[in-house]
Amino acid sequence: MGERSFAPSAPVLVIEADGGSQVMSPSRSYQVGRDPTSDIVLRDTRVSWHHAVLKPVGDHWTLEDTGSTNGSYTEGHRVVRLDVGPGSMIRFGNPTDGPLAVLSEMPRPVDRPSYVSEPAATGTFRQPATVRALPSRVLRIGRDPDNDLVIDDLVVSRRHAELRSRPGGGFEIADVGSHNGTYLNGLRVFGSVAVAPGDIVGIGRSAFCLVGNELQEFRDTGEVSLDVQDLSVTVDRGRKVLLDQVSFPVGQKSLLAVVGPSGSGKSTLLNALTGLRPAERGTVLYDGRDLYRDYAELRQRIGLVPQDDILHTQLTVRRALGYAARLRFPGDTGAAERAARVDEVIGELGLEQRVDQPIHSLSGGQRKRVSVALELLTKPSLLFLDEPTSGLDPGLDRSVMHMLRGLADDGRTVIVVTHSVLSLDVCDRLLVLAPGGRIAYFGPPQETLPFFGMGEWPEVFEAFDSDARHDWAGGFRASPLHRQYVTTASRQPQLPAPEREAAPPTRPPHPQSWGSQLVTLSRRYLAAISADRTFLAIMIALPFIMGAMTRALAGSEFTVDTAMDALLTLCVGGVLTGAANAVRELVKERVIYQRERAVGLSRSAYLMSKVVVLGSITVVQAVVLTLVGLSGVELNAPDGRGVFLPPLMEISLAMALLSFTAMMLGLVISALVRKEEVTMPLLVLLTIVQFVFCGALLKLDGVPGMEQIGWLVPARWAFAAMAGTVDLARIVPGPSTADPLFEHSASTWLLNMGMLVVLSLVFGLLVSRLLRRHEPVIMRK
Repeated sequence: MGERSFAPSAPVLVIEADGGSQVMSPSRSYQVGRDPTSDIVLRDTRVSWHHAVLKPVGDHWTLEDTGSTNGSYTEGHRVVRLDVGPGSMIRFGNPTDGPLAVLSEMPRPVDRPSYVSEPAATGTFRQPATVRALPSRVLRIGRDPDNDLVIDDLVVSRRHAELRSRPGGGFEIADVGSHNGTYLNGLRVFGSVAVAPGDIVGIGRSAFCLVGNELQEFRDTGEVSLDVQDLSVTVDRGRKVLLDQVSFPVGQKSLLAVVGPSGSGKSTLLNALTGLRPAERGTVLYDGRDLYRDYAELRQRIGLVPQDDILHTQLTVRRALGYAARLRFPGDTGAAERAARVDEVIGELGLEQRVDQPIHSLSGGQRKRVSVALELLTKPSLLFLDEPTSGLDPGLDRSVMHMLRGLADDGRTVIVVTHSVLSLDVCDRLLVLAPGGRIAYFGPPQETLPFFGMGEWPEVFEAFDSDARHDWAGGFRASPLHRQYVTTASRQPQLPAPEREAAPPTRPPHPQSWGSQLVTLSRRYLAAISADRTFLAIMIALPFIMGAMTRALAGSEFTVDTAMDALLTLCVGGVLTGAANAVRELVKERVIYQRERAVGLSRSAYLMSKVVVLGSITVVQAVVLTLVGLSGVELNAPDGRGVFLPPLMEISLAMALLSFTAMMLGLVISALVRKEEVTMPLLVLLTIVQFVFCGALLKLDGVPGMEQIGWLVPARWAFAAMAGTVDLARIVPGPSTADPLFEHSASTWLLNMGMLVVLSLVFGLLVSRLLRRHEPVIMRK
C-alpha cells in the first residue's frame, strides 16, 4: 500500500457521536446517517438514512446536510452547509436533543515508510482497546494468563512474542516460536526486528502501535469494511476479460449478495476478494490494509465456505469440527479449549441436536450450517460464501439467507455469491455483474429492478443475454446511484496498485508443526475410512477374492502350465488393490484440501498422511493376497530357496512394494483428474496397461519403444522380481521367459525391487506438483 497523502493543513479530527469515537482522516469524506454502512452511524429514528456528509475542504472541514428530513443543527440553528473544526458541536434530527457529534483535533501522524498502514485511517484502528506504558525491559505477550499482556484469542500461542527495549534506545519485537506468526507492518517477523513509532505489530486479531511512551492495542472486533478498487483479471494473454475495473465498498456488519448470469465473473471475483487468486490489477482493502500484501496476517480473519462440503461427510458433526479445530488452532491449544470453541459455534448455528449425526445424513441447509460452523471456529471478521443455497428448496434457501443476515448483525461482514434471487431482500447491498465482469448495478436490493426498468429478475438476465452489446457498466457509472453508493460511499481513498513483484507477500505459516499436522490428518483419515462401511468392505474383500483366483490358477505347485498365470494374476491383483485404494482419494477431497491449504495446511503433511494410512492398508492387503494365493503351493524355486529369503517371503515383499507403487500411481491419477467420475475408467485402463506391459505376455527386452514404456510400468519390475525368485525361466523354458530381468541373481532382484522404490518416489513428487495446481497462489512454493 502506498503512503497515505494528507491535505497540507487540514487537521485530523476525532468525532465523538452515538457513544463512540472515530478518527477522521482529511484524505476522504465521511457519510453520516442511519444506514448501517455509513461511516458514522446514528441509530436515532429522527436521523435520515443518508443524513449528511463531513468532508475536508482546503485547510478546514465542512458539514453538508444532504437533504435530511429533520435537519442538522449547531447552536440551535438549522444548517445546510457549515465550516466545522475542533470544538464544533452538531446535532442531527433535532436542535435540542438529537444525537450530538463533537469534533476535536488529533495530532498529525508522523511520516512512515510506504508499506506501513496508517492507524488513524483505518476502521480497524478507530480506538485503542487498551493503553499501557512501554516496558523498561521485556513485555511478554501471549494467550497464557501469566504473560504481561494477555490476548484471549485461540489463534494466539500461549507464548507468542516479546516486546523488548534495546540497549541503545528504542524497542524491538521478537517472535518466540508462535504457531501463527508475529507481523510487523504486514510482514512476518523471524527472530527479532526493530519497532519504530507508528509501526503496526500484528498478533492474532490484535494490532499494537507505539505512540509516544505508550503501547496502544487495537482489536479487530469483526466490524470491518472492505473496499474494492479497480479489480481486473484477464486470461489468454489479455485477450479475454473476466473482471473489468470492478470497484465497490462494503460497510461494516453488512450482508452483500453478488448475482449475475453465468460467465459474468462471480467466481473470479470471489477468488480475488479472498486472496485465493489475486487480481492482476487493482486493490482489495481490508479496513484500509492491502489484503494481498498482508494476506499472511489477515488470512485468519477471512472465512470462505465453498459451494461443496468442506468437511468429511462420513464423520459426525462434532468429530469433524473437532479435527478442524486441531488443524486450525495452535499446537499448544488444550483439548478443553478446542472443545469449548466447537460447542460455542455449534450453539451459535443451532446444531445442538445434530452433533452426533453423520454429516451426510443432514439436510442441505444443515450441512451448509456445518460448513459455516467450521469457518466460524477462528472467529473471522469477513465471511465469504459461494452458492450456499444451490440445490436447496425455497424454504431452505430463505433459512440460509436469514442465517447469513444474523451472522452479519452479530458483527461480521458477509459476502455471498448466489444464483438465487428469492431472498435478496435480507441483504444490505446487491452487486449485479454483467457478462464480461462489469458492474451493472451496486446498491440496495429494493432499488435494483426499478433501476433496470423491469418487474422481475428473469427479465434482467434475459436482457443480459439478448442485448450483449449494451453498455451496462457505462449506464450504471453515469447514474446517480453510482455516485451515491460507490463514489461517495467509498470507505477508503483510492490507492495505486502495489508493486507486488518488488515486495512479495509473506507466505502464511502453519498453525501447527508438521508432525502434529501429520498425526491429526492421519487420525482423521482413519476415522473417515472406518465410517465408510462400503469402502471398508471392499478393501477387506478384494485381497481375498484376488488371492482365491490366484490359488485356483496355481494349483498345488508351479509348473509349466500354472506358474506364469499365477504370477500374472498376482501382479494384476496387486496393481488393482493398490490403485483402487487411492484413485479417488485426492479428487474427492479437493475442495477440503484447497480450503485447508489456504489457512496453513502443509502440503507434504497432507500427502504423507495419505501415503502412511493408505500405504499401510495397501501393504497388508498385498501380503494377505499373496498368502491366500500361494500358501501351500510348491513354488519350485531352486533348492527351495529364493534369492535372499524363502520364496513366499520374497514374493510377498515384491507384491507389497508393487501394491504400494500402484497406490502412488493411483494418487497421481487422483491429483490429475478434475472429476471423480473419470477415475474408474482410468483405473480400468491402468490395470490393462500393467497387464500388457508386465513382461508376461509380450517380449519387451530389446524391443524399441516397448522396452522404454515397460520401464514406467510397476508391474514390469514386480513380475520380474517374482520370476527371479522362482527362476521362472527354468520352470517355463522358452522365448517368453528369456528376459534378463528374470534372472535368479542378487543383482537383478535388487534392481527390480529398487526400480519399484524409484517409481514410488517419482510418483510422490509428481503428486506433490499436481496438488500445487489447486492451491491459492500465495501458498504455492
